Amino acid sequence: MDLAVQAGRPLLLRQPFEATEFDDVILGCVNIRPDEVNPGRVAALRLGCGPEVPGWTVQRNCASGMQSIDVGYRYIADGGADLILAGGAEALSHAPLLFSDEATAWFGGFMSAKGAVAKLKEAGGFRPSHLKPTISLLRGLTDPVVKLNMGQTAEILAHRFGVSREAADTYAVESHKRLALAHENGWLEEMAPAIAPNGTVYDHDDGVRPQNSVAQLAKLKPAFERPFGKVTPGNSSQITDGASWVILASEAALKKHGLEPMARIADSEWAALDPSVMGLGPVVASTPMLARNGLSLGDVGGWELNEAFAAQVLACLAAWENSDFCERVLGLDKAFGALDPDRLNVDGGAISLGHPVGTSGNRIVIHLVHVLRRLGAKMGVATECIGGGMGGAMLIEAL
Repeated sequence: MDLAVQAGRPLLLRQPFEATEFDDVILGCVNIRPDEVNPGRVAALRLGCGPEVPGWTVQRNCASGMQSIDVGYRYIADGGADLILAGGAEALSHAPLLFSDEATAWFGGFMSAKGAVAKLKEAGGFRPSHLKPTISLLRGLTDPVVKLNMGQTAEILAHRFGVSREAADTYAVESHKRLALAHENGWLEEMAPAIAPNGTVYDHDDGVRPQNSVAQLAKLKPAFERPFGKVTPGNSSQITDGASWVILASEAALKKHGLEPMARIADSEWAALDPSVMGLGPVVASTPMLARNGLSLGDVGGWELNEAFAAQVLACLAAWENSDFCERVLGLDKAFGALDPDRLNVDGGAISLGHPVGTSGNRIVIHLVHVLRRLGAKMGVATECIGGGMGGAMLIEAL
């Protein structure tokens, strides 16, 4: 929860109200540590919200941080709350190591054995392989139903929509260049520096590599489907840590505390599809939401489509232009249209910035707000694919 607290403190210190004024604190988190089983409540207390402000945790895989916003938005819309702190936090570098079921059974038998003879008998069943752990992150990124990891689902999309390795690498290089430019120009104004326990200040993410070229990325081997796969470490989202918070307020709370709103949540949508093609989640979630609001792809001034994999993002763009897909899957009578790449992830995304899964959905919403204000655009969409075969989308109106 250290990152959640570091992200939350500067935000709350800027507000004209006390942290105890919140009606609820909602935090998205996926890999929850056993010593912080409800990180939403832990964060609320450590941020000084007081013992009387409830805090809880939501988990919708990659969209957990967006789910926290959606829940808070609906609470306020229903009149049940006026001021909510909604966030997302994830420390993938702290994902635990897991012992195998065989090792767990042996440890249990050994610890429950009574007497020296029984202990020695159980000790004879020990095998060196019992000490070889599994990285829990690998299990978490593998779908338990279709038995495919997330990279393999991206490979399926690359095959179905004809996404080439060169196209994926080209997209990845552009993501890094856009993020570097955003850092250089101070366009990530919502991002707070991280301070290590030894006092070291990290004022930007260290995963950005603007010096990369398509030729360099072409040398990397496929990560999941060798030798012909399109998904590599160079065109996939980075495994990182991060935290993000958004303050949601009703009209009454705005007036009470003299707050100036940055944006309005106009709508949201959750959708589902086969887990083997989970990367198309943004398409099946965003399309009905836009149609419901009478909007086309061209009416949206800014898009934050989480970059799980370059091939997955490009497959989403191809799906919207594919009339057969739009007719069969989306129920349209023609292709939905083409998304302008100059409006998509204008400051890079998870390929260059990283994808701390519980955080990303929250981060792309708040960054979209800043992008819309900078570009002078009115409407924007934050959307992402979700492990398990789902998609989430949020329609934002800049104020």
